Amino acid sequence: MMSNQGPARECETKFDLIITIVSKGRCHLVVEASKRAGAEGGTILGARGTGIHETAKLLGVPIEPEKDIILTLVPRCDTDKVLDAILEDGEMNKPGKGITFVLEVKRVAGITHLLEEEMRQKLEKKTTK
Repeated sequence: MMSNQGPARECETKFDLIITIVSKGRCHLVVEASKRAGAEGGTILGARGTGIHETAKLLGVPIEPEKDIILTLVPRCDTDKVLDAILEDGEMNKPGKGITFVLEVKRVAGITHLLEEEMRQKLEKKTTK
């Protein structure tokens, strides 16, 4: 795909997307843990739960509990460290605390600061040889 700045460059670094779903208000635990473990940040989305254990009623009216979805894009070499921090601080191994999983990312765009860092490291390696 062409842009105004020429062809898109791809980053050689492989990335994973850590997706974490927690009850509304618990996202700060996940974001703080992931940053502490080396992630640059995350994206928080609002959602509603529809699982079989999610249904509560108020005056006979079903209430869908609110959730936060945290998307954390990390270099693959950092995935285990960030995931472990999320599991620990988010208490993800306790019932009802949430769910987290990892998806492999095939292509990434819009992370120019990482592309520039990767190019800088390549140039440094060439000049030190």
